Amino acid sequence: MKPFAYVRAGSLAEAADAYASHPGARYLGGGTNLVDLMKLGVEEPTALIDLTRLPMDAVTELPDGSLRVGALVRNSDLAAHPRVRERYPALSQALLAGASAQLRNAATTGGNLLQRTRCPYFQDVSKPCNKREPGSGCGALAGIHRDHAVLGHSEHCVATHPSDMAVALAALDAQVELYGPAGVRRVPAAEFHRLPGDHPERDTVVEPGELVTAVLLPAATAGVPSAYRKARDRASYAFALASVAVALKVTDGVVAHAGIAFGGLAHRPWRARRAEEALLGVAPTEAACERAVGLELERARPLRDNAYKVPLARNLAVDVLARLVRDGEDAS
Repeated sequence: MKPFAYVRAGSLAEAADAYASHPGARYLGGGTNLVDLMKLGVEEPTALIDLTRLPMDAVTELPDGSLRVGALVRNSDLAAHPRVRERYPALSQALLAGASAQLRNAATTGGNLLQRTRCPYFQDVSKPCNKREPGSGCGALAGIHRDHAVLGHSEHCVATHPSDMAVALAALDAQVELYGPAGVRRVPAAEFHRLPGDHPERDTVVEPGELVTAVLLPAATAGVPSAYRKARDRASYAFALASVAVALKVTDGVVAHAGIAFGGLAHRPWRARRAEEALLGVAPTEAACERAVGLELERARPLRDNAYKVPLARNLAVDVLARLVRDGEDAS
């Protein structure tokens, strides 16, 4: 076992100070990903800054109708929250699809966002991985990559991001609140994670010393019909081969708002801007939905063994869009 220091923070400022005074430190919430990576030798923090005593474990309704979700809210509590289930059903569905009940009871909102890829080359320290050790190469590129990226990857990394929750947040126009040495800032959830480019070791736009304090669910998408669907190798507790979150508002027979994000296809939740633009202002017929999703997936660059993900993602998205349109018609 590698020795490390342990600090239980009593405030955000204390947490930030402790992080700054321990180069190589990591913030600790539920630990469901970090502790696993420590056991594998992928993470070797010099210190763990325990955030679990900080007052960030509540879901608060703000005056404008938005919801502020503290970074320490457990995944199970967020999925079951009445306002989340009523106003943002895609988020609740994504969380329930994400892991076993035991993990959901421990995992936090902030930790879910910050979890690292489940690429086996990243998790095996005997294999080359530019994300784990920059410059060592990408073992998956010419190796086993059936589960890997078809969108936005680079010659340095073809890993996918594992979070289901983050896909729903991207489609719902959520924002991530960060606290750090420069104060508080907010980042759109769809832009929180990075594509690999030349620096796959950087998963997110989080700056050194910053920590996630909350997620903001906007009033603008509250009540907009939404849904999440996930395809996986087995029916429970498996990471997505492909997934999709959709928020769709149809007014007077045409699409007034569309938020679409894919999971399991890229280094981050993939916000389908082309598809959204193609749907706005048109009747959401099956043909229109197929055309819009097809425009988005034209960007795909499948690897040797994962071309199946493109039609899989297309069919998932078209199915969810059709279901939301049908449900809207039944309710009118």
